[in-house]
Amino acid sequence: MSEVVQVQDITKTYGKKGEKQYQALKGISFDVARGEFVGIMGASGSGKTTLLNILSTLDQPTTGNVYINGRDITGLNRNQMADFRGQEIGFIFQDFNLLENLTNRENIALPLSLQNVKTSAINPKVDKIAKRLGIDHILNKYPAEISGGQKQRVAAARALVHEPAILYGDEPTGALDSKSATELLETMKGLNEKDKVSILMVTHDPYSASYASRILFIKDGKIGKEIKKNDKSREEFYQDIIAELGRR
Repeated sequence: MSEVVQVQDITKTYGKKGEKQYQALKGISFDVARGEFVGIMGASGSGKTTLLNILSTLDQPTTGNVYINGRDITGLNRNQMADFRGQEIGFIFQDFNLLENLTNRENIALPLSLQNVKTSAINPKVDKIAKRLGIDHILNKYPAEISGGQKQRVAAARALVHEPAILYGDEPTGALDSKSATELLETMKGLNEKDKVSILMVTHDPYSASYASRILFIKDGKIGKEIKKNDKSREEFYQDIIAELGRR
């Protein structure tokens, strides 16, 4: 199984030389296999947001390398990063980040529109992913007309419509009620298991994390522990996560 993400000894230091500096990441290395669902957990200030920003090309490491789909993203210039992000990365945010003046169809189509894909090619792709996520009946509505759970499904469709190499989730269930959160997590699990979508999700919530197949725990800018689901049920894995968090 090939790796879709390879992180090699990355560090991130904030502050200029000669001034007070803060090292947010202290030599982090790990891989995400193609078709894997990995969770990243850590307390506030542990470095998980900094890590996700680097993995999504929104920031650059001070040292080290990150390969996505075989390409070293740390060597890209700003324009190349924007193009790469639009082609290879999907992102689900906690607060949806939908444009209220666009219909749900137009929101989902946005990554393809920005790549100048022809409208005749866009609509079938939007219809396909919307049907897969069960939101094809709300495509002509606006975000203000749908529920929070539906908004997050629209956001997920937007993140997947261009068939990215990796889907990142930044606390994707944080703004949802428990029912909508479970529905989204089950959808992400289905995308991972049935469609082989590679997922890396940052979360502080052990229930959300229990849907992943492997959890990396970050503490003080380092990966302190890794646990795997293996053949355990989701409920058993949840208890393992709770136990690990209790030791921190």
